[in-house]
Amino acid sequence: MKKIPKINGLVQKNRNLLRTFSVIPLAGWLLGALVAALLEYYFGDTISYQLYLPKIPVMFGTLVILKDPALIPSVLGYDLLIYILPILLVGRLTAPLTNWFAELLDRLPVWAATLLHLAAFYGILHLWAGINDYRVLVVKLTMIAIILTISLNIINGYQGEFSCSHPGFMALGAYASSTLTLWLFADDKLFGPALLNPALGPWLFPLILIAGGAAAALGSLIVAIPSFRTRGDYLAIISLAFMFIVKSAIENLEIIGGPRGMSSQPNYSSLPMVFVWTVLCIWIIHNFTTSIMGKALNAVRDNEAAADSMTVNTRKTKMTAFMFGAFWAGVAGGLFAHVLRYINPGTFGIQKLAEILAMVYFGGLNSIVGSIVGAVSINVLSEALRPLELFKWIIIPLILILIMIFRPHGLISFTELNVRKLMRPGGLSGKD
Repeated sequence: MKKIPKINGLVQKNRNLLRTFSVIPLAGWLLGALVAALLEYYFGDTISYQLYLPKIPVMFGTLVILKDPALIPSVLGYDLLIYILPILLVGRLTAPLTNWFAELLDRLPVWAATLLHLAAFYGILHLWAGINDYRVLVVKLTMIAIILTISLNIINGYQGEFSCSHPGFMALGAYASSTLTLWLFADDKLFGPALLNPALGPWLFPLILIAGGAAAALGSLIVAIPSFRTRGDYLAIISLAFMFIVKSAIENLEIIGGPRGMSSQPNYSSLPMVFVWTVLCIWIIHNFTTSIMGKALNAVRDNEAAADSMTVNTRKTKMTAFMFGAFWAGVAGGLFAHVLRYINPGTFGIQKLAEILAMVYFGGLNSIVGSIVGAVSINVLSEALRPLELFKWIIIPLILILIMIFRPHGLISFTELNVRKLMRPGGLSGKD
């Protein structure tokens, strides 16, 4: 019985600690992150040298720890000095100032306040990633994973179906956009000299990504038309077959490289380009899911017969959502192809499908916030565990099994994205 007061005391201390940091608004956390990024940019080498680290840790020190466990104290010390203490101290000490600033932003239109927060976030991200080229690559691939996860969540979460065709849509977008950029703006061994001035390439690249998305959306009709006449698990079977059809077709088309793949794509997927497309994807899909069409999609998922009786055109609703999700998968494929600057049919196989499904179901169904959390968590975890090679594909599935047992719908499911609530002054974010 004596342990009960001690437990209550610990609980009370934790509550007090949470209250201490709950007063920090989003602007305060961003300011703390900026200070941490500047500290690492200017003093990271010195601090890492003093802690006997070979260089600045790339993925918060996880790669260093897995390669040399003896450096665990040094890595923890580095993370504490560079990230944890600066973010917490700056956020807490500047809370009065950042709350005043958040109150000013709260009077602005949502779009204006959102753009200011996004600009600040991108500046921090650019500074942090710019320290190392590997960080830039990881950040780009993580943002592309966010696009893929949110787009699949439209079908598997909001629509309530189970689709396995996303790698196929991604492949269509990747090959369509790569063919256009190589044909129009590059001197390539497959397509010959460039048809247009290469200087136009970066400016026309958004249109090429839209073309890649359109190719994926048209390809989705091959799945949607026959599968939506059926019920149950038939969509999963047809969509899985579609993925293998696309992969096999690309392998046998020598005009686009066949099994060797395509390479030398222009480096158009810069960090700002990928960031802008990720933000656009989140914004547009959020508007779609909260629109009349999105509500109709939820009604079809919950009870198709009831939705049909309430004059919802269930077939049109499902077709529109499926093509919409495929479009964004095609855009992600185009960005992916121009980040790696090399693609082959094997890239878009069963392993890619497993990764995307893991991100969707880990983060949470029917939730844009959950999709972002799932994509960032699984992608960063996969990179952090890279030194373990084969063992990482044991650890990640085990985590997913535990999530499916204790949180069947994912970590953050059925949660709407409320941007205004996120940007409110500290202590008010939880209130309407």
